[in-house]
Amino acid sequence: MQPFNLRAVLDAYDSSAALETAQTPPSAWYTREEIFALECERVFRRHWVVVGAADRLLHTGDFVTAHVAGEPVVVVRGTDGQLRAFLNVCRHHAAEVATEPAGNVSALRCPYHGWTYGLDGALRTMPEFDGVCDFDKSCHGLIPVRVETWESFVFICMGDAPAELGGFLGDLVSRVAPLGLSSLRWVDRKSFTIDCNWKIFVDNYLDGGYHIPFIHKGLGSILSYKDYTIENGERYCEQASPITHAGGEAETAAVRGGDKAYYYWLYPNFMFNCYEGYMDTHIVLPIAVNRCEVIFDFYFADTGEHADEARKRSVAIAQRIQGEDIGICESVQRGLSSTAYDTGRLSVRREAGEHLFHRLLHADLTHASEA
Repeated sequence: MQPFNLRAVLDAYDSSAALETAQTPPSAWYTREEIFALECERVFRRHWVVVGAADRLLHTGDFVTAHVAGEPVVVVRGTDGQLRAFLNVCRHHAAEVATEPAGNVSALRCPYHGWTYGLDGALRTMPEFDGVCDFDKSCHGLIPVRVETWESFVFICMGDAPAELGGFLGDLVSRVAPLGLSSLRWVDRKSFTIDCNWKIFVDNYLDGGYHIPFIHKGLGSILSYKDYTIENGERYCEQASPITHAGGEAETAAVRGGDKAYYYWLYPNFMFNCYEGYMDTHIVLPIAVNRCEVIFDFYFADTGEHADEARKRSVAIAQRIQGEDIGICESVQRGLSSTAYDTGRLSVRREAGEHLFHRLLHADLTHASEA
């Protein structure tokens, strides 16, 4: 068997090709451990990625945890009101310090041997550690990670670049501002594990509604497919469609309001779907080369008790749509492992977002292979 040539597989994708002539990346990008490891190192551990909702971190001691490309992370609100993030790894014997998805604490205490860290990450106490020589407690705090917020979202960055979140977001900030996302409140979170490479889920999201008439008939019944638009920024894609409730499926029409739906993707793995008075977000996290986690957060304008049933119906519709996507994404993973397929072509009308995604990813991976 020929040894795997990482550089050759990366070079097989032509990132300079226009959409009209572009091929998708080779199937090896979705099936090889070498590509997966490179993505973890040079994409997820380098760029700003969303880990949760700012609404969950309002008070002193509020925390959330996440796993990003194999790195456990904790974000916590300090006694000084500052938001801080750390690698969620005890400096004693490497157990995860915060073990719940979210909560409120007065200190971060490792469950293994009781080492305790302040909300500023500094090591405070180590039980039964008298007599240990040449140990400087001040050098054994939790490892800090950069953290910033934008709109309702908390971002962390484990690498040195890019310098600031604002520069990474670019003109997405001004484009999204009129939607008033910060007026929506976080209500619920759901998580799904899917047997597919993380990029398959992103590709599916970025196909410009191409799959909607075939996979999402309920959602498609309220969108004007012919008027669906796709516009790329430097690191994001905006998809939008007028909403036409007339003749639409009743269950979907009842919980997806307004005149227009907006669907945003931000490189590499964050999506948010906006309707009148409602938003859901997707965080896509790699677990293995053929497995990913997709985390849904749900935000509503009306969080009153009187609207409980309406919110439940809205979340149920989102989960139904997600279920429809799971089946097709897992089918694509199986197909990419077949000898029948290596690369495909892109629809000029629909798949400009995918084209942007593939080119950004190629830039990161080829830079990594030269490093």
